[in-house]
Amino acid sequence: MNNRNQGLFIVLLISAGIIILLGKLGVFAFLGRAFWPLLILLPGIILQLAYFSRSISSYWLIPAGMLTVYGVLFFLCNTWGWGLMDVLWPLFIGGVALGLYEYYTMSPVRLDRRIGWVSLLLGALTIVLLLVNLLGSALLYVIAIALIVAAIWLFLGQNKSGRMRR
Repeated sequence: MNNRNQGLFIVLLISAGIIILLGKLGVFAFLGRAFWPLLILLPGIILQLAYFSRSISSYWLIPAGMLTVYGVLFFLCNTWGWGLMDVLWPLFIGGVALGLYEYYTMSPVRLDRRIGWVSLLLGALTIVLLLVNLLGSALLYVIAIALIVAAIWLFLGQNKSGRMRR
């Protein structure tokens, strides 16, 4: 072996030893447990960057939006506990909504308007379900108070105009 090959072989042996040692100490297991959502988030971001650099078609924005939302969702749950999934599960619908919305708005060709409407409907559904999950039973109180206020407003409005039916 010449000196150059011998030096490379020594560096490889030291690197292999360090990797094995770190693996036995649990460093890679921790990194794998903590940062696995990046394996979902990064492809989504890369697909979006590839579209904006005009390397790929706008069709790729659908999975890009989905992967980005799901990566963020999994990162939040992985960091602060999977109990958050009880509240944040509507973001699975929101990922589809974002992907479709990006595709509809960024596509260079004119698309069927139904794609835009479906994306907006799914986005609205996501927001409503998130509010229901976040507010829980308090939402029923808000709805009840809103109905009472609306009824009083209608009643007072009819009395002022003198058109109250008897």
